[in-house]
Amino acid sequence: MRKLLFLFFITIALSSCRKDFEFEPNTGGLEFSKDTVYLDTVFSNIGSSTYRLKVFNKSDKDIAIPKIQLGKGVNSKYRLMIDGMTGDAGAQGKIFSNVELLAKDSLFIFIEVTSDAASANPADFLYTDQIQFTNVTGAPQTVELVTLIQDAYFIYPNRTLNPDNTFTYEKLDIDGNGTFEDIIGSTLSHTENDDEYHWKNTKPYVVYGYALVPNNEELIVDAGARVHFHANSGLIIAKNGKLTVNGQDPPLNDKEDVTNEVIFEGDRLEPGFSEVPGQWLAIINFSNRNDNVINHLTLKNATVGILSTPSDVDDATDIPQLTINNSQIYNCSNVGILGRRSTITGRNNVINFCGEASLACTYGGTYNFNHCTFNNNWNSSKQVAVLLNDYYKDATTLYINNPVNIFNFNNCVVYGSNQIELRIEKESTNTFSYRFNHCLIKLNNINNQFSNNIFYPPTNTTDFTSCYIATNSSTFNPKFKNVSKNKLWLNEAWNTVMTNDSVFSSFNDIVGNSRSSNVALGAYQFVP
Repeated sequence: MRKLLFLFFITIALSSCRKDFEFEPNTGGLEFSKDTVYLDTVFSNIGSSTYRLKVFNKSDKDIAIPKIQLGKGVNSKYRLMIDGMTGDAGAQGKIFSNVELLAKDSLFIFIEVTSDAASANPADFLYTDQIQFTNVTGAPQTVELVTLIQDAYFIYPNRTLNPDNTFTYEKLDIDGNGTFEDIIGSTLSHTENDDEYHWKNTKPYVVYGYALVPNNEELIVDAGARVHFHANSGLIIAKNGKLTVNGQDPPLNDKEDVTNEVIFEGDRLEPGFSEVPGQWLAIINFSNRNDNVINHLTLKNATVGILSTPSDVDDATDIPQLTINNSQIYNCSNVGILGRRSTITGRNNVINFCGEASLACTYGGTYNFNHCTFNNNWNSSKQVAVLLNDYYKDATTLYINNPVNIFNFNNCVVYGSNQIELRIEKESTNTFSYRFNHCLIKLNNINNQFSNNIFYPPTNTTDFTSCYIATNSSTFNPKFKNVSKNKLWLNEAWNTVMTNDSVFSSFNDIVGNSRSSNVALGAYQFVP
């Protein structure tokens, strides 16, 4: 009996085995997840991200694909990996012979474009190739590959090879006193990249580490310039350095045309990264000069958009200064504009989607904003549109600003997705002067928390002049065009029920529309 059972199980096992995976030659019936793979813009010297293509064998037969290869063969600037395989000897990433694919199964192809694609096709903005899948019956099946390529100026720190085969990177002397801070970056040069103190609109700029504008130098940025910051990178303006950003109005008052804007963003150009916060660090302004001016800048996806801070928090005379007009700051993982004991003046600015605050005026200072839209629709219950305080706290010390602190907001919008979008905090007994004049402010007096609070209405009527307090999502809702896409212009003429202070409306709106009549609060004038 035991012998019969043994023979029975052997027979079942043999009858259930496959026929030794007999692969038949591919006859051309493959299917693909895409017929064209668009790899996003790459700069010369920087390779792309990895893209994925799925190949399906929907037949009942196990097949062997004689060859999967790039159309340009070993000279192609694309590189493939197929289900973990790197390719034929001498043609790795380019040619793959006898690729087996089981019935009703699929395989993955991972695709990259190498960093020298621009040099391979210098006369065009596109680099193209195709993946070819050969068969025994006719012409290969193909999937097209398309990449937009750009040449760029690269600003990066020098590095030194150490005896242990590690690298030491250049660090910055921010004050110009021979003391190098522990900040990786490079001081701009007049002799490199067609003068690095003048960022033009002829080619994009890609910055690795911090780029430093040292004392007694000026960085000029032309209208239409595009600047891309790598991860953990940014721009520093030294205490006696100067920054001038010369963006211009959009043509024909087109709110969505950024041709003449200066754009600062990360260097990940894939669509999936177009709105991802925290891709780079910040513009850091230490400059005490009163002629630092930013005009028509669009800044996005930083950690802190603009940080204006004294280089020495103990020196009461160290007060950075900045004027910023007609600018947009979006998707910062911490703060859009963070001022610490600074003098900042701004008009026609728009900030949205910031992890802590769109605008944070901290450690006191002097701040004057006219016709600005500070909104915050970050997905959190803690973020606010505007934060004002008179202190700065590091890991061990609380610093309180002793001089007079002044915060003025005229014809501004302070709004967002939370019930409270304005936070006022005070640690000192010193003068703390703030004034909101003809502003729309989101403040829902939940549980009467403001009823006896001297900082907020309704208790405080002195510092809030002719303001409109949005106590819920319906009352005084600005009805922006599309908050999620940062289109913060007015969708209807709600300005007809709100008045402005005409003293602070003598200039056009952020896109050049006149404020001659029916003036709206915020950066955008309503245009039917």
